[in-house]
Amino acid sequence: METFYLILVIVLGALAISDLIVGVSNDAVNFVNSAIGSKAASFKIVMAVAALGVFIGATFSTGMMEVARKGIFHPENFFFADLMVIFIAVMITDVLLLDLFNTFGLPTSTTVSLVFELLGAAVAVSLIKIYNDVNALELGEYINTAKALGIISGILLSVVISFSVGAIVQYIARIIFSFNFKKTMKYYGGIYGGLALTSIVYFILFKGAKDSTLIPKDVAEYIKNNSMFISAICFIGFSILLQLLQMLFKLNILKLVVLAGTFALALAFAGNDLVNFIGVPIAGYNAYNIFVASNGVAPDALLMNDLAGKVPTPTMFLLIGGLVMVITLYVSKKARSVTKTSVDLSRQGEGDERFGSSLLARSIVRVSVSINSTLSLITPKPVSKFIQKRFDQSKSKISNNDYEDAPAFDMLRASVNLVVASILIAIATSIKLPLSTTYVTFMVAMGTSLSDKAWGNDSAVYRITGVVSVIGGWFFTAFSAFSAAFIIAGIIYFGGIYAIIALVISAIFFMYRTHIIHKNRVENEVKDKILTGHHKLEYSHVIKACKANVTAILSQVADNYSNAINGITTMNRKTLKDTLRDVVAVNAETKKLKSNIPLTINRLEDDSIHNGHYYVQVLDYLRETAHCLTYIARPAFEHVDNNHSGFSSSQIDDLNIIKTKMTAFIDKNMVTIANNEFDKIKELIEEQHQLITLIEEMRYKQIKRIKSEETGTKSSMLYLGIMHESKNVLLYSINLLKAQRDFVEAKKIPRN
Repeated sequence: METFYLILVIVLGALAISDLIVGVSNDAVNFVNSAIGSKAASFKIVMAVAALGVFIGATFSTGMMEVARKGIFHPENFFFADLMVIFIAVMITDVLLLDLFNTFGLPTSTTVSLVFELLGAAVAVSLIKIYNDVNALELGEYINTAKALGIISGILLSVVISFSVGAIVQYIARIIFSFNFKKTMKYYGGIYGGLALTSIVYFILFKGAKDSTLIPKDVAEYIKNNSMFISAICFIGFSILLQLLQMLFKLNILKLVVLAGTFALALAFAGNDLVNFIGVPIAGYNAYNIFVASNGVAPDALLMNDLAGKVPTPTMFLLIGGLVMVITLYVSKKARSVTKTSVDLSRQGEGDERFGSSLLARSIVRVSVSINSTLSLITPKPVSKFIQKRFDQSKSKISNNDYEDAPAFDMLRASVNLVVASILIAIATSIKLPLSTTYVTFMVAMGTSLSDKAWGNDSAVYRITGVVSVIGGWFFTAFSAFSAAFIIAGIIYFGGIYAIIALVISAIFFMYRTHIIHKNRVENEVKDKILTGHHKLEYSHVIKACKANVTAILSQVADNYSNAINGITTMNRKTLKDTLRDVVAVNAETKKLKSNIPLTINRLEDDSIHNGHYYVQVLDYLRETAHCLTYIARPAFEHVDNNHSGFSSSQIDDLNIIKTKMTAFIDKNMVTIANNEFDKIKELIEEQHQLITLIEEMRYKQIKRIKSEETGTKSSMLYLGIMHESKNVLLYSINLLKAQRDFVEAKKIPRN
């Protein structure tokens, strides 16, 4: 029996490593997005600074480990076997859940997932005990309700506090320094840097030193007793030193603060969040040691009283955890996807808004505009003029389209993001409250972007929708974490070792599948990268990218058209459902290309910009061609989904004929564009006329069928609709071909 539980502890260790990898991939956004978004340094330097902070911060987390051990439930009321079921269920759930969020690039909270997984698994095991044992305790005696509610309340409250503090501090900082802050930094940069660095030192070192395994107790006690004096010395010393370095060596104080803040936030993250990944396995290891020392007491009879006390955490485990986190920072591609979401939502200028509009976002924007108009009326004009001047972005690099590789936001905002977030997280760590670093850093970033007026009229609804989507994902995390852990704990309780093996294999397969999904998404992003960067574009590069996009989409148009006709003629619901999904994806791709038109045109070289309207025409016709597919696939699917009668044999014959000829025609267009063989356009126009004539003949035949009542109303309307959209595809295809020819063959017109 001892060997069996040793194997479970080893499984917990393996799951801990997996959890560290997927967890850090998601939480990396917490401490690197500000430095990456402001481009304070190269990606490698940012990661090196963050890695150092993570590694040192891992030793600060020993005091947080008790959250996983006794923060959510009362271990003294559970048997050893019960706790092992809870711990295994929590780790499997955590790995699966975090990997799912990473795959789709959404930041979620590892703290919330841990808390609700522990709660769900503990409730499941408690209910089973209550059902099976008449002498069992009540549910409230198994679950540490007060502590759990306190943790949950603190996490939710952090959302409001973080957003509000971030917005207020950023507004004050912008009023003082403005967007053109080079001049004011000459005079006040030392004081600002001194205040920022002192805040970081105070809340990270002084508040966290007492829990570090590397700082001697007497040193930690001295720091604790003299914190205010040391803080005053730090502020004066940092301020004078930074001001001198700026004057003598042109030191960029903001860059230093951003990198220091990145280090501090990475340290605070590791000190607060390492428990989310290894706290449960360490608790399982501690429980196993208690079981081994129990002199043969049965695992289902050994109460975990010793686990409720103070159990030291081995420093080696903390260092190993920190090392795995550091390696993950460098190798995880999913970490970059999650970071991209937060950076995009806080970007100062307009960009590729990945989120759409929503009713809630539109309502919030309308109310905000109304409030802002009212405040503008009652604010004295001199005050309004002063504020507008401080928020003038005309001379800022982040608002200049010609600035190569422009940052998403400036380093002043990045420094506020990091300093405010690290202070809030460090305060929580000092009182052993597992605050969600994701909630804090994300909401601080959103608050500062709001104060910086990053959410303009053209982007506000999309940014707010994105924020609401992310917050909604957090609530989904809580619900799904509780539910999944509850179910998995029940399966393990009754299924034993076989259930554990099956669940671990399933988790490995799931992670493999999400890896493939993420890989495909990254490949698609790389394909479009040429048109979504910040550097100037040569005309030939745009032509090359446009040709690749057009031919790829035309290929999908031909396939989807063929699949839609096959699906409706065979009344195959699955085929039509899959085709409709693919058609929606094609439309989304063409919509994205159109939405990037202003960015692409702005980045064209000056002597090529006069020909940009050809590029617009190409994408217009491509978008309309994709729309035609929607009006074929959706009615076809709804027809079959509603169990309407199928087509007659004569209708099926007509559709198969037109399908063959249409797909061949689209393929010819695609080859013509791919090879720049525009001398074949005349030949294709003749073929287009023949196909249009054929479609008209088929429509006439259908009218005769309707007159003789050979076909039903629903099938007749669908048939006519398919023919109409097929004709539109033919028309748009030739127009697309002509526009592509003009775009390719147009000569660069010199600037007048």
